[in-house]
Amino acid sequence: MSLLAGSLFGVFRGVALVVFTATAGASSCYFLSKMIGRPLVFSLWPDKLNFFQAQVAKRRERLLNYMLFLRLTPTLPNTFINVASPIVDVPYHIFFFGTLIGLIPAAYVTVKAGIALGELQSIGDLYDFNSIATLFLIGIVSITPTLVTKEKSP
Repeated sequence: MSLLAGSLFGVFRGVALVVFTATAGASSCYFLSKMIGRPLVFSLWPDKLNFFQAQVAKRRERLLNYMLFLRLTPTLPNTFINVASPIVDVPYHIFFFGTLIGLIPAAYVTVKAGIALGELQSIGDLYDFNSIATLFLIGIVSITPTLVTKEKSP
């Protein structure tokens, strides 16, 4: 669907649509898990849940940075993050903003790929300066909160 969003709506509107719908889906999963998910998560992923609980407890002061890190890297599957977050006491506002911001790079790549597939003439067309520069900028913006808080820490 992200590829299709790129082909139909362009980069900006496609990324906005993909990020909005993915965040809405992740939020639905968060609230369903908060209501009925605890037994399911403990039965399906006990080891990952214990790991996630320990990581959240260690990073309680900088939880938004940790959630951004989880969304940007494939350390844990997104489904697990969506289901386990309310169980390990990640506040919804942290979950929401971490998801909203953290999904932008992946959405950009897939939406841009949808546009590129529609206009593809050769393999070299996939690697232009604007795409690489935009990905670099998104990466820098995504890690800025972590860098800023590290500088402020004693």
